Amino acid sequence: MAKYSLDNYPVTLQIPVLWGDMDALNHVNNTKYFRYFESARIEYCNAIGLEIGSEIVGLVISETGCRFRRPITYPDTVSVGARTIEIGQSEFLMEHGIFSQALDDMAAIGTAKVVCIDANGGRVAIPESVRQKLLGIDPQAITDGQLK
Repeated sequence: MAKYSLDNYPVTLQIPVLWGDMDALNHVNNTKYFRYFESARIEYCNAIGLEIGSEIVGLVISETGCRFRRPITYPDTVSVGARTIEIGQSEFLMEHGIFSQALDDMAAIGTAKVVCIDANGGRVAIPESVRQKLLGIDPQAITDGQLK
């Protein structure tokens, strides 16, 4: 597979770029990229059947980032992919890719560290059932137990 390919992501969704997504510089505002990532993350959790509240109490994002490669403008439709690339003891690292149909290229790549928490907001180990769901959809994920 190519380094930057939508085929690298087991879960994808298409999102139309709205006129209101753009900023004064006539490209999609950087905050919208994180919303696109969030939408793909939720779709990913739905795809693996992750039931917040039954298997785990909650998930929080402890760290996120984005490398902006190409500006996105209106009109366009973006395809956003999500995958898990590392699994630790209480957290997992997701990667997101945003691909512009108008540019026919990857516009951005980002990551999010997702932490499992209990009712008091403390870290808890990823339940084995959740770990197996993550590995079921992303068998290539690194599982050495220590996220970088």
